[in-house]
Amino acid sequence: MSENVTKAKSGSTPIIRKVKKNQHKPHGGSWKIAFADFVTAMMAFFLLMWLIASLNKAQKDGIAEYFKQPMKITFFGGKNVGNQQINLKGGGPNLKDTNGQVSTTDKASAQSKQAQDIQVIQSNQEETQKLEELKSQINLSIQKDPSLAGLKDQLLMEVVKNGLRIQLIDNQKKPMFDVGSDKLNPGMELLFAQIAKLLQGVPNKITIEGHTDAYPYHNPDELEYTNWELSTQRANAARRALVKAGLDPDRVIRVSGFSSTLLLNTKDPYSPENRRISIIVLKKGSENKVMDNKATGNKVLDNKVLDNKAIDNKATDNKIMK
Repeated sequence: MSENVTKAKSGSTPIIRKVKKNQHKPHGGSWKIAFADFVTAMMAFFLLMWLIASLNKAQKDGIAEYFKQPMKITFFGGKNVGNQQINLKGGGPNLKDTNGQVSTTDKASAQSKQAQDIQVIQSNQEETQKLEELKSQINLSIQKDPSLAGLKDQLLMEVVKNGLRIQLIDNQKKPMFDVGSDKLNPGMELLFAQIAKLLQGVPNKITIEGHTDAYPYHNPDELEYTNWELSTQRANAARRALVKAGLDPDRVIRVSGFSSTLLLNTKDPYSPENRRISIIVLKKGSENKVMDNKATGNKVLDNKVLDNKAIDNKATDNKIMK
């Protein structure tokens, strides 16, 4: 039995298995097209970012306005849309330039502006230096004069942005004016005369301002007369004192009154130091601004008081004796 099985096994047909390997299909070039589209899109994106970075604020506002209402802008136009050109700076040299040709209109304009700015700064520094010298001269002259030495505490001077501000402040023991009056006391006339003498040494134009404390003015015979009129007339009295002492009248380009709107001592609106006269020796730039806005100032000629158009006329209701 075992012998027959062996023969059967030995006589069987051999089976051969062949493994077939699946070969990949040949690749096409479609991926290259997709990649090229991607690169093109990225190039367009960065080009757009570069253009946006080259725009100024007005041009960006115009573009934003277009995308808000595109049809309206197309037919009717809009602000900052379609009326400007964008000049993009190139990255290479100008082929038309010859050797040694380096200056351009833009560069020359920038250099000219820079030179003007430097000149303005130098001029401002020179003016500030001269005003500091004038301040020192006034202080020294008052200290040397025995009749004025007692008034030095009533004199405040400071070089500010628009010039030298000379403030003569009131004192309870040595008032500049009598109560409710615009007449200078004799001692203060001497101080104004000394200041006028020193102001003759500089050519600067001058403005004069009058200030009061917060006590409202009261006079039964002059119900419409307020601290506005009083501060203005006191400023004009200071102008007359300076002119009387020899100051050129044409040097004074503005006389104004501010009532109690610009307090020196804000913690105590009723303090005597709030009653003061401010003389501003103007720098050239500030002088031009005052001259340009001359029509809006408050001009006073002698005792003829004009309306104060520079500041709202805020008359007080409860008037008590100042």
